[in-house]
Amino acid sequence: MDSSFSDMQHSNGYRENRVPQGSILGPVLFNIFISDLDDGIQYTLMKFAGGTKLNGEVDTSEARVTVQEDLDRLEEWANKKFMKFNKDKCKVLHLGKHNPGVQHRPGSTQLGSSSVERDLGVVVDNRLNMSEHCAAAAKKANRMLGCINKGITSRDKEVIIPLYSVLVRPHLEYSVQF
Repeated sequence: MDSSFSDMQHSNGYRENRVPQGSILGPVLFNIFISDLDDGIQYTLMKFAGGTKLNGEVDTSEARVTVQEDLDRLEEWANKKFMKFNKDKCKVLHLGKHNPGVQHRPGSTQLGSSSVERDLGVVVDNRLNMSEHCAAAAKKANRMLGCINKGITSRDKEVIIPLYSVLVRPHLEYSVQF
């Protein structure tokens, strides 16, 4: 066995091979490991950096059943791979005013409901209102402006404009439309 893998014997007789965190092969092997995650899933499954999101319009009783079947498939996949989804981090964001807020259960655990979720740094509420995200972006930008103001004595355009472009502007432009 390659020395970059640690080899462990479990009490149940299974051998566990691990890839060291931060290794070059880690992301490639992880992508291979989860490549069958969306097999049989009917709704959109989005995977990014260890996070998984199941998305879809659930406006009929048939759609509710389909979502539940997809959640059951995901739970079954995790069990086959000797993994667990962190149910404390699993949330349902019900969108729309007239959404009945149906509860979903992967396995036997009921998922919690949330009115606001953060996804890849973007804060969205159940009405798709971005005001909380815009306020947080403005707060970060103002904090960076304060750091520039206190930390840089020069007020020359040649110094301030590049600092603004690199340190302030990205906070204002990331997923914010004016």
